[in-house]
Amino acid sequence: MTDRVPASGTVHWVGAGLSTGSGLAALCATADRVLLWHRTAERAAEALAALGLTGRAEPRALTDPADLATVLAPGDVVVSMLPAPRHAGLLAACVRAGAHFACSSYVSPELLAHAGAARAAGLAVLTEAGLDPGVDHLFAHSLIGRARARIGEHTPAFYRLTSYCGGVPAVPNDFRYRFSWAPLGVLAALRSPARYLQDGTETTADRPWEATRTLVLDGETFEAYPNRDSIPFIDQYDLPDAWTPRTFVRGTLRLDGWLKAWEPVFEELTAGDDDRIAALARELAAAYPTTEADRDRVVLSVSLEVDAGEGRAWTGAYLLDVTGEAGESAMARCVSRPLAVGVRHILDGSLSAGLHRGAGSAQRSDRWLAELADDGLEFTLTLGQ
Repeated sequence: MTDRVPASGTVHWVGAGLSTGSGLAALCATADRVLLWHRTAERAAEALAALGLTGRAEPRALTDPADLATVLAPGDVVVSMLPAPRHAGLLAACVRAGAHFACSSYVSPELLAHAGAARAAGLAVLTEAGLDPGVDHLFAHSLIGRARARIGEHTPAFYRLTSYCGGVPAVPNDFRYRFSWAPLGVLAALRSPARYLQDGTETTADRPWEATRTLVLDGETFEAYPNRDSIPFIDQYDLPDAWTPRTFVRGTLRLDGWLKAWEPVFEELTAGDDDRIAALARELAAAYPTTEADRDRVVLSVSLEVDAGEGRAWTGAYLLDVTGEAGESAMARCVSRPLAVGVRHILDGSLSAGLHRGAGSAQRSDRWLAELADDGLEFTLTLGQ
């Protein structure tokens, strides 16, 4: 097997959009050299100034992927904050240059196609290391590890795992929502069927919002609905074979009243074609603009209940609730800081060659969560009797 390529100490952070936050500052304190690539060098410099990082990272213009490829050196780390469809091209460039790669997005088939070559070349490929996916994985692995230690690997049991995450307005508005990413992407996600386990039965919601339920967290009422395909994560989370899932849902969290406020949107999603939905996205962006005075809020809840019968049960839940500030949105903080922790583990050599989806194990997740807490990302763990 090819030895892992030692990290050079240079990090290329590619893209300075809504999810670039204080994680970049953390890397500036860790890496030997950090370069921020954006559409123009001027825009990159403005982003650094907004983050208070002028002079601590170097602004660079990315007008073509070749701009980055020509300067990559073996052992460099490329952090892609670009839209997910562009990750595969950057990873391919990393493989050619012998550079490591990290992003916060889900693993796509295109990204997976390059992962084998990266492993063979001794390169670490870190994915799903932001908020959702990212911190949700850390919470789930940590809870599963704790339950495994209490219940036992081979003890038959039933379990219920739910994971809900949402970006919402810190001050509720009539629309009960604040766009923290492109409106068209939000609508596209709602048009995608959701597959999950409910009461031991595999269920598909063609219109995810129709499966919305009430969820009370720390005394506050939210609305939650399933999102994407939850089923593959049963294997990804490596739950004991002796445990049988009764409920397994990964989904989205919204403010109480969202379902009612969005009724006109749901009507359009049901009846409209692609062109109409694209027009609706533009209309919503104009009707509900985000201003400098707005503050966002991120809420992530992951809970696990395991019942082995005869009074043997275990429950645990993580809750993250972060409000944005003038200098940094909650979404930017919650995406960039976990990603920076993962990149630090590429830099220190503790992340092996090959594909990684977040931390990937209970032990590593607990370590990453401790580092995130030290970095100032607050969350709580509640354990039942």
